[in-house]
Amino acid sequence: MPVQQDICKVTCIHKDKVMRLRKELSECRSDPVADLFKLLADQTRVTIIHALALEQELCVCDVCAVIGCSKATASHHLRLLKKWGFAESRKDGKFVYYTLVDDNIRKLVKLVFLHQQPKENQSDQELAE
Repeated sequence: MPVQQDICKVTCIHKDKVMRLRKELSECRSDPVADLFKLLADQTRVTIIHALALEQELCVCDVCAVIGCSKATASHHLRLLKKWGFAESRKDGKFVYYTLVDDNIRKLVKLVFLHQQPKENQSDQELAE
C-alpha cells in the first residue's frame, strides 16, 4: 500500500492560527460567495460575464452573436445574472442593454482568466492593467 505524503504524520494544532481563522471566518458570510460560484459554474454565463467584463455594455442581440445562441437562451442567462445582482439592464427603445453591476465582478472575471494563461504571459497582462 503506498504511503500518503500529502498529509501530516502527526497531529499538531496551531491554536493561535485556528482561533484567529475561526473568528475571522465566523464574521464572514460565505453564502453570497457560494452563490457567485454556483452562478459561474455554467459555461454560458461565464462567457457572458467575460464578454461584459471586456466590453462594458452589450445588448441582448450582441450577447446572442457572441455566444452563438438564441435570444431566449441569452435572455434567460442575463435575467439570472440580473436576479443574482451581478448585472443590470437598461432599455433603450427596442433594445435592452446589460452591464456588470460593479468593477469587482469585472476584476474577478479578468483575474480568473488571467490565472488560466501561461505564467510568462501573466506578468505582461498585469502590467497592461
